[in-house]
Amino acid sequence: MESFRSLTVTQRDQILVEQQVFDIFKTFYNLPPSSQSFMLELQRENHVEYLTKGLTGLSPSFCVLDANRPWICYWILHSIALLDEFVDPELENNTIDFLSRCQGPNGGYAGGPGQMPHLATTYAAVNSLVTLGGDKALSSINREKLYMFLRQMKDASGGFRMHDGGEIDVRACYTAISVASLLNILDDELVQNVGNYILSCQTYEGGISGEPGSEAHGGYTFCGLATMILINEVDRLDLSSLTDWVVFRQGVEGGFQGRTNKLVDGCYSFWQGGIFALLKRLNSTKEVKPIPLGDGEGSGEESPQTTTSSDAAGEEGLNGDLSLGGSHSEIGDQHNTSSQDNVIDIDHNHSKGHANVEPLFNSLALQQYILLCSQELNGGLRDKPGKSRDHYHTCYCLSGLSVCQRSWLEDEDSPPLPRAVLGPYSNLLEPIHPLYNVVLDRYRDAYEFFTKS
Repeated sequence: MESFRSLTVTQRDQILVEQQVFDIFKTFYNLPPSSQSFMLELQRENHVEYLTKGLTGLSPSFCVLDANRPWICYWILHSIALLDEFVDPELENNTIDFLSRCQGPNGGYAGGPGQMPHLATTYAAVNSLVTLGGDKALSSINREKLYMFLRQMKDASGGFRMHDGGEIDVRACYTAISVASLLNILDDELVQNVGNYILSCQTYEGGISGEPGSEAHGGYTFCGLATMILINEVDRLDLSSLTDWVVFRQGVEGGFQGRTNKLVDGCYSFWQGGIFALLKRLNSTKEVKPIPLGDGEGSGEESPQTTTSSDAAGEEGLNGDLSLGGSHSEIGDQHNTSSQDNVIDIDHNHSKGHANVEPLFNSLALQQYILLCSQELNGGLRDKPGKSRDHYHTCYCLSGLSVCQRSWLEDEDSPPLPRAVLGPYSNLLEPIHPLYNVVLDRYRDAYEFFTKS
């Protein structure tokens, strides 16, 4: 007992979390097979009921999230889409109307009607509308004004500000570039020096921090890596050290921590798990062809081969928590670094037969943590045992579970084998596009819409 008192707060918390998690695992393994099957079952109906209720109305305690309402829309809508469900037409129309009222007169989306446009809520609103899909949702986005908002947020450092006069960080870079890429308005002006800013945030550990000089963090590492892929400058990162860093973020509980010496958190099932999905597809595309160097037209020379560790042997969301063909000269000069090749290769449909790379993390252990420790049987998912369910963790736990289920795929167009899906095969979720974290078929519909309009 005396030795326990001498530990740091973090060490004591870690021991307590491990005890809670291992007690759950011990209980599970002592149950008869029929009870084990129930505990490993994804409670789809209860999750959908919980999520739909949140989209129709929230209790007064949610007033603290007044500036995050597009995020609530995204977390809920994306979770419902992952479960292969849809909202009813009236609720869909109400959501489109609400998000339209969040759209600023000079572009971008605010946290609520009449509030200041913000890159984080712009990302959430755009992803929500892409997830809803259809002409009404997609055409409600004023791309010309949104492009001007992105230009206004662009900083001389190469990064972006979250809002007018706001902070510059990797979140801002990712949300700006992701939105521009999805809406097919990415150009050289937006991309200029973004890679330099991201590169300045890669730390000695290998992960990426929110801003230069800060600590490597799972959410920022995902954002930084995804941004560098979208702008076709990913080979500038030290991918070997980045891979080493993220590999060691999976803890004894099976889930991921967001930073070194921090506690496991269910949301990092995606923020860290999604990094592996991107790294796997980068490795698979390198087997097919070199990734262009991003010099305007592509050099035609092979990119340096990346070596990973396999070759040798939150916080609360982005709030503080493609350029894919077509031409939009009325908005700006189209980004011409061949980044569309990279983004298409990340798409499951185009990496078919070339993703024969074993996962660098324990997929089944992560699925076990999500299903047994993060899932609430009456609906919703949570950070860890002892915490309450919420829409944020529901979204990112389910996104991570989708990534897990496909981590062993050799042919990305084929469904996962039953042994790759922990629990009944009915647990299988819809696939996501790992760069944007939107369900894959919704991304494809948006890609077609924005390349033709």
